[in-house]
Amino acid sequence: MSDIPVNHEALIDGKAFSADVRQRVAAHVAQLKARGITPGLAVVLVGEDPASEVYVRNKGIQTREAGMNSYEHKLPADTSQDALMALVEQLNADDAVHGILVQLPLPDHLDSEAVLNAIDPAKDVDGFHILNVGLLATGQKAMVACTPLGCLMMLRDRLGDLSGLNAVIVGRSNIVGKPMAQLLLRDSCTVTIAHSRTRDLGEVCRRADILVAAVGRPKMIPGDWIKPGATVIDVGINRIEEGGKTRLVGDVDFDTAQGVAGAITPVPGGVGPMTIACLLANTLTACCRAAGLPEPDGLTA
Repeated sequence: MSDIPVNHEALIDGKAFSADVRQRVAAHVAQLKARGITPGLAVVLVGEDPASEVYVRNKGIQTREAGMNSYEHKLPADTSQDALMALVEQLNADDAVHGILVQLPLPDHLDSEAVLNAIDPAKDVDGFHILNVGLLATGQKAMVACTPLGCLMMLRDRLGDLSGLNAVIVGRSNIVGKPMAQLLLRDSCTVTIAHSRTRDLGEVCRRADILVAAVGRPKMIPGDWIKPGATVIDVGINRIEEGGKTRLVGDVDFDTAQGVAGAITPVPGGVGPMTIACLLANTLTACCRAAGLPEPDGLTA
């Protein structure tokens, strides 16, 4: 661990922010329940991946804490494609279920893409369905992937109006990089998607008022790649060995970056907690849309 003092004023506290989001979700859920409507989230877990089991358990706890119904479907690792698709169809047809999430990764013999695209797009709270991806890309109402949505919420909270800011996203994944770019374009940022093969990557990063790191390489972005005063959102979660112990670090070298950035998310405790909070927000949004009610203010893209 570094002895460099942390600039707490620059920290974007994802734990505190996600707790506020969950509180706002719960308040809106209480209003719906007073009208006889309870949002429901169904999570499907295939196999016994330990990390996925912990994640699914946490989702269930936070879903129930928000006042929603939690439906958990745990299937054996040898579940067939047909059986999994049948369960998805069953959940699509269940009016008590407003959000469906199939926990990834799936066992190798299953076609993840086919499963995700079998989910009713209106219930696709992960935002991975090809229809939602297309709706987002064309500026229409969509279900938005949870991690980019959480990043957008934190940016709006810290900076207010994002219009006209230069945003650089390092990483071009379908889960974070591409949807993040679409969201920032919709907020009128000037957006550059960079990646590991970008020429003069450091110079590209230095132009960013908003820098989103989502490339999956530990400490890839040093402090001297960051424009003084820039807002840095570090999506990376990497395990490294240090002093005989394992610890989590981001894609940004926090020690050198936090003295330069105007605001920065730490790892852990930054973007991570926002993912489940936004899953709950998406489930609430899906429920409101299904019931023909106004969407929750400040909890959508």
